[in-house]
Amino acid sequence: MIWIDGVAIDERALEECFVRASGPGGQNVNKVSSAVRLRYDLARAEGLSEGTRERLRRLAGRRLTRDDVLVLDAQRHRTQERNRTDALARLAAMIRLAGQAPRPRRATCPSAAARRQRMEAKRHRAETKRLRAQPPPD
Repeated sequence: MIWIDGVAIDERALEECFVRASGPGGQNVNKVSSAVRLRYDLARAEGLSEGTRERLRRLAGRRLTRDDVLVLDAQRHRTQERNRTDALARLAAMIRLAGQAPRPRRATCPSAAARRQRMEAKRHRAETKRLRAQPPPD
């Protein structure tokens, strides 16, 4: 179990595979699989509430597959272990962000001064356009 802000993530829902990374690394980049592809199965994620799961789907965007699997690629670092911790940290950050319910929007009305200012701006704009118009032919 991995704990992120009171949410327990079952390690069976996580799957890591190591692939060759692109970018810096010299000769090592062609022979060592240092990049990490972390797959998190949202369908099997038991510790998440349905609201958190839905917000996580929205946050994931293109990183979510049709099978409801979140895929994170980490290849910033040259070592496999640092990329692995980076991928887990990014997953934790996404879950933390999805765990925060958005504040409900309270409907407000514009103030009287704002309405008056808006109408004055519209009158001013209409007057400007009226002055640009060609006078009617006699």
